[in-house]
Amino acid sequence: MAGLKLVLASASPRRVDLLDRLGITAAAIDPAAIDENPGRAEVPRAHAQRLARAKCAAVAARHPGALVLAADTVVGVGRRILPKAEDEATARACLTLLSGRRHRVTTAIAIADATGRIRERVSETVVIFNRLDTAALDSLIAAGDWHGKAGGYALQGVAEAHIRWIAGSWSGVVGLPLLETRALLIASGWPA
Repeated sequence: MAGLKLVLASASPRRVDLLDRLGITAAAIDPAAIDENPGRAEVPRAHAQRLARAKCAAVAARHPGALVLAADTVVGVGRRILPKAEDEATARACLTLLSGRRHRVTTAIAIADATGRIRERVSETVVIFNRLDTAALDSLIAAGDWHGKAGGYALQGVAEAHIRWIAGSWSGVVGLPLLETRALLIASGWPA
């Protein structure tokens, strides 16, 4: 499909960098402005999927004929959805909860093709932090990587030094699972 353009429905510089690893540069970046609050009794996976679909549909309506790529990353402990940390207190509460325990990072991706058809995939990764003592917690907070991050940490930042175990997609935890993204792009008409 000559002339097909890709629109990234995200302002995340991490997603831009991850797309670059696939050799892809979005023709436009157009974040969707949607309500990202969880629905009543919504679980992490369903929440990530709903948001990725909603972002994709909202941006696809503004870019007919383009491929639109949207994603949403959710950190969950059991059925609980951890917030994006916008302040130090939230980051500290999230990291304290994650200290020494297993959690799941779900990234849902949705791509609208040139006809408007939306295809979806989900990446789930299990992560375990070491137990964080006060010094480690203070160090993570001081680094500031937590700002705007689901669960209050950035795997690609200083938090990686505190990860004991990870099973799944590293890029999915960062915000865009490359294996699933590439497969969806190809299925949607993007040249391999």
